[in-house]
Amino acid sequence: MVEVFSTSVQTVEETTFLLDKFQKEFPSYTINFDLEDCDKILRVEIVDEIIDPNPVIRLVKSYGFNIEVLSDEV
Repeated sequence: MVEVFSTSVQTVEETTFLLDKFQKEFPSYTINFDLEDCDKILRVEIVDEIIDPNPVIRLVKSYGFNIEVLSDEV
């Protein structure tokens, strides 16, 4: 499953910092940022499990960043 979030993360340094925190908190997740996208995308992926977005949101917000789940719009 993949969950996509919009964030307020702006720099490579911020992504590096957060990726380190994610690796410690959610070692089974594959996580990456797309700072080129206007929504500063955070993509979280895991095989064979449903992602609960709430812990991801809490972690990002705990470091002062804004984050919200992007809805699947067609």
